[in-house]
Amino acid sequence: MRLPYELFISLKYLRSKRKQRFISVITLLSIIGVMVGVMTLIIVLSVMSGFEKEVRTRILDINAHIFVLSLKGPLSEYQKLMDRVKQEPGIIGVAPFIYSQVMVKSDQNVSGAVLRGVEVESISKVSNLPKILKAGKIESLNTSELKHGQMLPCLIMGQELAKNLGVWVGDVVSVISPFGEITPLGQIPKVKQFLVSGIFASDMYDYDSSLIYISLQQAQQFLALGDTVTGLEVKIDEIFKARELARTLQNKLGFPFWTKNWIDMNKSLFSALKLEKTTMFLILILIIVVAVLNIGSSLIMMVMEKVKDIAILKTMGATDKDIMKIFIYQGLIIGFLGTVLGIIGGISVCLLLKEYHFIHLPQDVYSLSCLPVELRWGDIIAITLGAITLSFLSTIHPARQAARLDPVEALRYE
Repeated sequence: MRLPYELFISLKYLRSKRKQRFISVITLLSIIGVMVGVMTLIIVLSVMSGFEKEVRTRILDINAHIFVLSLKGPLSEYQKLMDRVKQEPGIIGVAPFIYSQVMVKSDQNVSGAVLRGVEVESISKVSNLPKILKAGKIESLNTSELKHGQMLPCLIMGQELAKNLGVWVGDVVSVISPFGEITPLGQIPKVKQFLVSGIFASDMYDYDSSLIYISLQQAQQFLALGDTVTGLEVKIDEIFKARELARTLQNKLGFPFWTKNWIDMNKSLFSALKLEKTTMFLILILIIVVAVLNIGSSLIMMVMEKVKDIAILKTMGATDKDIMKIFIYQGLIIGFLGTVLGIIGGISVCLLLKEYHFIHLPQDVYSLSCLPVELRWGDIIAITLGAITLSFLSTIHPARQAARLDPVEALRYE
């Protein structure tokens, strides 16, 4: 298959040794500029996408997708409510939970914490807690162990909280609830000793430094809740439909029940991530804009250098449209080369970051220990189309100038 002669001439101009060497330098810089812009965009957007996915995954490792609560307080006869919730299409797991704020005290330190009472038999249906345990087993919550001459119930706590308290598996801590018994002297906080039987690490600092888990029965006894629970945790098969399904569930259950979903609970966080990603895209696209402006400058100087060639082509029968195609092809080739090199470089760097994790982050600041990366082909296609489009737009003015050239004027002094 023969190349169109316009494309053949464009390739010839790119390969030829020009009298004005600096035009070749500008062309090379244009290719490098487009490459750097595309590569930077791919890396930054992949990191932002990876950060968003990693945060979402780790939030949902600990939390369910939907929470069912009551405006009247703790839920009684929650087993019947669970049966009603399970009937809704799209729901794959339901479990009761108890939530309360407490203090945890060890021999070395004291810290505020969030106590969560969970049903061991059903927690794996709505949470990945059993999978993120670094030490111990989830089944230990249903057991008591002999320590210091007394049988102590077990709890599981976050890794950072354990570090702050200076404890590990096998140590004893005291859990203090401000909602204690009322006496003639006032309300006295309730204190109970627990044995640390497990440590979890979600790699989310906020959770790892504040959460403790005990069995549902122990939580009911400790908080004097009787046979009630705070609410129900619900897991669904399509996480991004949580808002719609939560609304449907609330309408079905009616008053006094109400629902929360993970999307609205973390709305500000993910909105900020989305805004940051959009802002970074707009800022970094300017790198490509600068590079394609160099393409335009290179083509303008090319037109000035090739005035005689253009005039000869026109006298041989080339139309204005053919002349425009020559310089448009040349600009597109430069943009395409830079884009392809940028894609190769960007994907290579992302794969290296994903495989070796050689960039580490302070976990207490970013809630993540290493730089997350997720390549999204949609982003890569959008960047590619954007770079090629900008390269094309930069060729229009020089190509028009070349097409408007009068061959008589160009050859008058030759």
